[in-house]
Amino acid sequence: MSRVKRGNVRQKRHKKILKLAKGFRGSHSKLFRTANQQVMKALRNAYRDRRRRKRDFRRLWIARINAAARLNGMSYSRLIGALKQAEIGLNRKMLAELAVLDPAAFAKVVETAATKSDG
Repeated sequence: MSRVKRGNVRQKRHKKILKLAKGFRGSHSKLFRTANQQVMKALRNAYRDRRRRKRDFRRLWIARINAAARLNGMSYSRLIGALKQAEIGLNRKMLAELAVLDPAAFAKVVETAATKSDG
């Protein structure tokens, strides 16, 4: 069987992993084996959390809209139903921004949705 010599190939691979592990604590950034494990774990977490971030933000927006809607005498689900019925095409992100930054405008939207859905 022929001998495998991988001097610079191994070195490049190790350097690549150790570069990705920069900023990790202790041996997690110094030793190849532990750094490799931590890099794989970090990449796995990053992949999962890119998807989770979207869910987390949607939950935050819904909580903010619900709180602001209740201040205006309406629950979240009734508000969303009224907006759909009134054909007001504001998404949850924009509704949450309105609720936080411009409560008067949000109150106007709630009022408009309530009157259009009733009549």
